[in-house]
Amino acid sequence: MTQTETYRKGVEIRRQLRGDVDFAANQSAYDRDPVMKKFIDVATETVFGALWARPGLDFKTRTLICVVSDAVSGRHPELDIHLRFALKQGWSEDELTEVLLHLSGYVGVPLIREAMLVASKTFADVKAEANKKQ
Repeated sequence: MTQTETYRKGVEIRRQLRGDVDFAANQSAYDRDPVMKKFIDVATETVFGALWARPGLDFKTRTLICVVSDAVSGRHPELDIHLRFALKQGWSEDELTEVLLHLSGYVGVPLIREAMLVASKTFADVKAEANKKQ
């Protein structure tokens, strides 16, 4: 893919959200799979380079929007990714848990129960990963 300015912005934003080590590992996995390489190139330019780079909202707010969107649409693998982004942007586990609990009254307890299971596992995984680095 031709690296436009929007694509380059997208790469930098993905790196900021994921962290250098996670970004490199994730990118390497995409680079080995030609189908997913095409997907991540498009997502890098259109989602990260265009949407995430827009003025008007900070990354912290954008991560919360993604968490809510994933939870209410049952997109559990994406929810794990966006919970990690949200934690990295400064949302606490308690705040994210409260957001998910609040959603239960609007989108349904069964859907949010599944989101809470993902959140619980993600929070535990993030703690375990942090402990390994120490």
